[in-house]
Amino acid sequence: MNRMQDKVVLVFGAGSVGPGFGNGKAAAVAYAREGGKVVCVDVDLEAAKNTVEVIESEGGTALALSADVTQSTQIASVVEQTLNRFGRIDVLHNNVGINLPGGAAEATEESWRKVMDVNLTSAFLTCKAVLPIMERQGNGAIINISSLASIRWTGYPYVSYYASKAALNHFTRAIAVEYAAKGIRANTILPGLMDTPHIQKQISGYYGSAEEMKAKRDALSPMKRQGDGWDIAWASVFLASDQAKYITGIELPIDGGLHMTVAGSLN
Repeated sequence: MNRMQDKVVLVFGAGSVGPGFGNGKAAAVAYAREGGKVVCVDVDLEAAKNTVEVIESEGGTALALSADVTQSTQIASVVEQTLNRFGRIDVLHNNVGINLPGGAAEATEESWRKVMDVNLTSAFLTCKAVLPIMERQGNGAIINISSLASIRWTGYPYVSYYASKAALNHFTRAIAVEYAAKGIRANTILPGLMDTPHIQKQISGYYGSAEEMKAKRDALSPMKRQGDGWDIAWASVFLASDQAKYITGIELPIDGGLHMTVAGSLN
């Protein structure tokens, strides 16, 4: 299939923090495998280049760029370079996210603001830059990567992460409604228990070992295994494609059914 044929896809957070395929890297490669021209953006340019190398090794077309998504000037530069190279932007994929520890009483103001900036303000800034382009084109698709933590307690004490991802969900709904009549769709994906380089780095400190973390997280899934970056990638391709032309404003859990279980600690 060539669901992204002739489409230009702008992926923020297209690198991986370690070996393997995280959500953003896998999504960028999946878009390219479906015929898309992919702009791979990451704060770590080498990570973005690594993703481009994978795409080009498979015969795809991609461009590596670096940007801090909390800086509107850097986002504007990425958008300008994308238009100069490809002439349009059909899909905006926001995959950037961090979590910092701390409950409502323990989190610092600094950590709260940083998480909000990276997880929420970044999506506002990228959408602000890209939506006018999509509106002129008369079409476009936005995929925002949220988290199952946006709708339930997960047992990890990171209140800013919960709040930022919940806000991202409603931010996406607002865009979906405002731009529905203009040919622009916006949807959110909620990854659940995922086995990715980002997760291994971000929450490993809550467990005694990598083996313990994997075993406990696998056991909590109704499917008795975690998902991976490709589960998020192929769902993203579908929602960005014309196959999903009548779908907008949804939150799609990719979690092996975890959202249907009784809320409790995931660690």
